[in-house]
Amino acid sequence: MNRYPLWKYAILVVAIVIGALYALPNVFGESPAVQVSTAKASMPLDLATVTRVEEALKADGLTAQAMSLEGNSIKARFENTDVQLKAKDAIQKALNPDPNAPGFVVALNLLSRSPAWLTALHASPMYLGLDLRGGVHFMLQVDMQAALSKKAESLAGDLRSTLRDKNVRHGGVSRNGQTIEVVFRDAAMVTAAKTVVQEQFPDLSTVETAQAGEFKMVATILPVAARKVQEQALKQNITTLHNRINELGVAEPVIQQQGLDRIVVQLPGVQDTAKAKDILGRTATLEIRMVDEGTDARAAENGTGPVPFGSERYLERNGQAVIVKKQVILTGENLTDAQPGFDSQTQEAAVHLTLDAKGARIFRDVTRESVGKRMAILLFEKGKGEVVTAPVIRSEISGGRVQISGRMSTMEAADTALLLRAGSLAAPMEIIEERTIGPSLGAENIAKGFNSVTWGFAAVAVFMCVYYLLFGVISSVSLALNLLLLVAVLSMLQATLTLPGMAAMALVLGMAIDANVLINERVREELRNGASPQAAIHAGYDRAWATIIDSNVTTLIAGLALLAFGSGPVRGFAVVHCLGILTSMFSGVFFSRGVVNLWYGRQKKLKGVSIGTIWRPDGATSGATSPATALEK
Repeated sequence: MNRYPLWKYAILVVAIVIGALYALPNVFGESPAVQVSTAKASMPLDLATVTRVEEALKADGLTAQAMSLEGNSIKARFENTDVQLKAKDAIQKALNPDPNAPGFVVALNLLSRSPAWLTALHASPMYLGLDLRGGVHFMLQVDMQAALSKKAESLAGDLRSTLRDKNVRHGGVSRNGQTIEVVFRDAAMVTAAKTVVQEQFPDLSTVETAQAGEFKMVATILPVAARKVQEQALKQNITTLHNRINELGVAEPVIQQQGLDRIVVQLPGVQDTAKAKDILGRTATLEIRMVDEGTDARAAENGTGPVPFGSERYLERNGQAVIVKKQVILTGENLTDAQPGFDSQTQEAAVHLTLDAKGARIFRDVTRESVGKRMAILLFEKGKGEVVTAPVIRSEISGGRVQISGRMSTMEAADTALLLRAGSLAAPMEIIEERTIGPSLGAENIAKGFNSVTWGFAAVAVFMCVYYLLFGVISSVSLALNLLLLVAVLSMLQATLTLPGMAAMALVLGMAIDANVLINERVREELRNGASPQAAIHAGYDRAWATIIDSNVTTLIAGLALLAFGSGPVRGFAVVHCLGILTSMFSGVFFSRGVVNLWYGRQKKLKGVSIGTIWRPDGATSGATSPATALEK
């Protein structure tokens, strides 16, 4: 009656082993480390860089406990945070002699002390949230109306140029907020202009009005196009923030969209709020200039001569010097889009640029006069310029569509397009929420959270053992397994543990024991009604199952609602809450019954069970203090 087949015990063993393996990395803790990554795609990390790091540490009398080259970063572990900070300064000076032109990002990090065999199994500890590690938190509001106004301004310029090319006479094109107004003198020109808009401007809808002998066409951005503009502005701002935060040296920043127009930025370990604000709010500009290809310029590129008058020297991403003229042909204000793609003729990786009407006209004239010459695209940030690419002009380029190709991989094309798009913010942002959490407060939060879970578990376990005896011990073991599985699942998902998540853990412990309380009381009820111990165990588990399912499903629905509609700390709480409900159903029913079946199921003539005092309807009681004690008088 109360026997589990072998395969069920096999499932239990596998679950316990997997849970123990993936929860184990959280026991070893974390060691202070310095992480070195490249700031440019053209500067890959190799063993020579590792040697430079080792020599820099040795020169300052510092020793790393371990150092490894993992993927695109070098990670060096140290004994304590004091050595970690000294090591960061030493590595920073050695790898970035010029602070204004850093080639590497040197960041503080915390690495798991897990042994190599656990790491080989991809077993990693949970990430700690900002409230547990310390750092700064920003909530940024993106000005979507400014993004739409910028798009309307660009469309107004394109429409003005297109109407001129199509010989459609008008009395002026102006932008009024997010609408474009065009004035005409006769209805025929209005009809011609409407046809042009329908053919070449699918993102606009038009309305015609006539008043006092004057005809006016008002064009507005379609709702679908407006949503697309807002989505692209948000994505571009997020990408720009990623690029900028690299300068802060944060190993694991959190930059994510929240809602339709907000961005959350969390920088663990950063305490300098002023510097973080400066990085988040800075701007970048894009410039297109001609390359100086004179004899003196060639000599200056090779380092054998001075830079000619009227030119400047900049570096490409691979470190190659380029001499460009000071005259600026176009700026980033004329660039509306940049997307990676392929050259239709050579099938090489390329970047496709889209210019506005003014930029297209200037670019057409310049390329017509400069076939065979090189043109440089520069990105300026905080007064420092870098040559993104310097292609050769093959032919006249008209229509506002520009293609950059030659000597670049698919990944480099994607990076270049991303850099051109994200050189500056697509829309202004305002910090509407700001929090700073010190590392000491984070450590205190960890201690308090750990104590709450520990003492909560201990109190529940003591009560269960006293009140239900052996069945209480089994319930406590099930509760411990539930906690083990919950930590293992969170570690496998690489979830970020926050203070609300730890509160959810403590709450899950209290809720998880409900299933065992229901089962134990059902077994007591069956014994009270005169059932045999084996029949009471079987009926108790079977009849409690329906109630357990109902209560857990309703609680899970509430948790899923928090997960779907909540944000920030609420979502962190909801994730742990929902996972805890699922693991508690497994441990509280499946595992506990397996242990009970293993202990009592093999006894054919069971006379009693250790489940505490049975209260009878007539007021008399029957104690069950040991497994051999009978419960009937």
